[in-house]
Amino acid sequence: MTATNLQSPGRKVGARGWTARTVIGVVLVAFVLFFAIPIIWLLLATTKTGRDLVTINPFLPGTFDGLMTNVTQLIGYQDGAVATWIGNSTVYTVGALVITLVASIPAGYALALTEFKLRRAMLVLTLVLMLMPSTALVLPIFLELNTVGLIGSPLSVILPMSFFPFGVYLTYIYFSTSIPQDLLAAARLDGCGEFQVFTRIALPLATPIVALVGFFSFVQNWNNFFLPFVMLPSSNSYPIQVGLTSLLASTPAFNPSSAGAQSVQLPTLALATVVSVLPVLIIFLFSQRFLVSGMTAGGTKE
Repeated sequence: MTATNLQSPGRKVGARGWTARTVIGVVLVAFVLFFAIPIIWLLLATTKTGRDLVTINPFLPGTFDGLMTNVTQLIGYQDGAVATWIGNSTVYTVGALVITLVASIPAGYALALTEFKLRRAMLVLTLVLMLMPSTALVLPIFLELNTVGLIGSPLSVILPMSFFPFGVYLTYIYFSTSIPQDLLAAARLDGCGEFQVFTRIALPLATPIVALVGFFSFVQNWNNFFLPFVMLPSSNSYPIQVGLTSLLASTPAFNPSSAGAQSVQLPTLALATVVSVLPVLIIFLFSQRFLVSGMTAGGTKE
């Protein structure tokens, strides 16, 4: 009787543990399916014709000919507008990325490792701006750029996208926690100026955070929709994310009045969506090592 009583609590705990694991497993599977099913459908839709998309099982693949038909239609849309949009996105994103790195990395270094007036105020301002939604700044930026006559030019997109306070804050955290202060002090004692200390000592040690800031900036700029939508009045200057709205408006399933020579089918729209995210995916796959080291940098104090 005593032995039975001693074993009962363990059995109850074990049963409760299995029940909790089962519930957690079911919830995790539900979340995976919730996010995975749309992605699988999107990838399979690119291999189908418009008729196949509505007549066959949505989770069965189409044909290679269907994929080539969608590729041909996408390339030929408005005489190669999609290629123009991708080129525009590349110019805007890379241009903003270069300015972001040139400005954010030194700014984060200065906030972390130098002393100057209003340093704390600038750090607080950086945090406040980091928390503000970027869309809230589009209207004042539009008025400012309109005053100097830049609306419609590439600079009207590149300059605002270069403003990246989150990158400054990431760099500040990295330099304030991961760079040995004694190393920088030794360089100053050897006669190095502050610029030399930054370029010869701090910057070579900051490769992980440079990669991390660069990746976040690239992703944010590539996926930016509202800013270029407001700043660029011409379709020829659209980035791919804004260009997708033109494709959407030319899809009869969403806009019945668009039926005509320039109309596109749903599989072609799905292919355009996949193409729009490919650059981000490629950058992520080739920079995983730097991203992981950048995200774990600053976790321990040297």
